[in-house]
Amino acid sequence: MQNTIQLINRPKGTPTHDDFKFVDAPIGSPEQGQVLVRTVYISVDPYLRGRMNEGKSYIEPFKLDEVLSSAVIAQVEESKSDRFSKGDVVIGSLGWQEYSVVKENEIRKVDHKQAPASAYLSVLGMTGLTAYFGLLDIGKPKEGETVVVSGAAGAVGSVVGQIAKIKGARVVGIAGSDEKISYLKDELGFDAAINYKTENVYKSLKEHCPDGIDVYFENVGGEIGDAVLPLLNNFARIPVCGAISGYNKAERDMGPRVQGYLIKTSSLMQGFTVGNYSSRFKEGAEALAGWLSEGKLKYEETVTEGFDHTVDAFLDLFKGKNLGKAVVKVSEIQ
Repeated sequence: MQNTIQLINRPKGTPTHDDFKFVDAPIGSPEQGQVLVRTVYISVDPYLRGRMNEGKSYIEPFKLDEVLSSAVIAQVEESKSDRFSKGDVVIGSLGWQEYSVVKENEIRKVDHKQAPASAYLSVLGMTGLTAYFGLLDIGKPKEGETVVVSGAAGAVGSVVGQIAKIKGARVVGIAGSDEKISYLKDELGFDAAINYKTENVYKSLKEHCPDGIDVYFENVGGEIGDAVLPLLNNFARIPVCGAISGYNKAERDMGPRVQGYLIKTSSLMQGFTVGNYSSRFKEGAEALAGWLSEGKLKYEETVTEGFDHTVDAFLDLFKGKNLGKAVVKVSEIQ
């Protein structure tokens, strides 16, 4: 038997432990074309909150009383597939459980000798690709322009800022603690960083962006996004990746209307998901791996130890406790 985690309630506002349940389940055995894998790392991500709601979205909502899922690094324990052998390290969208029986076309191998396995959930995985395509395809930063990133110390935002620096832009990050501000400036090379919990974001942006804002990478929304709008330059670009400030609001999130700002500055504001770029994942992965090997990209992880603490790690996302990518370490690679 093994431990699994199910969603048993649709959260009203911020999720709590009462919305989840640990359930024992059989491990199962693979059939032809399948493998049994042992979970090594589980990715916990803010977008999973949206999948806990009913209603149409860009990805199917979770079903109640069924196992939750996200990106997972796992190791093959038993194989009945010609593609995989015992010991292979793989990645796939798998359940929040200790073991999974999966079809061979639902996972792919990762080279954990080239980079740590968990990196394929962060800088070399979906969060890195989200940063790469959102910034470069929609934001299109040019040398000398000013790029502002909200949620800048998170898994996506931290990569966005570094890529913008690689492209020669001036980068200003917004985050929620002095520790994160120091990390952005001292470790990642951001030109400036703003603590939204202790500073007036609009006034600080005016100070740190004297020539206005050319690109705003939106991860947060709410009052932080509102503070950016009056400072947009003509033909500014706003990739909208997330709006975590509103994910747990029970009521509709209201704020200043954006239309006037966009018209006045001829700015582009475009929402996206990384799935839009699935045909180009190889391009993005190769670029990110190259920058990583050249020392141009750094990444940080907040690792929570133990399957029993998976829900804790997820809930901590909404308290701003993670620096970089949040993952749960379930077992060791053997």
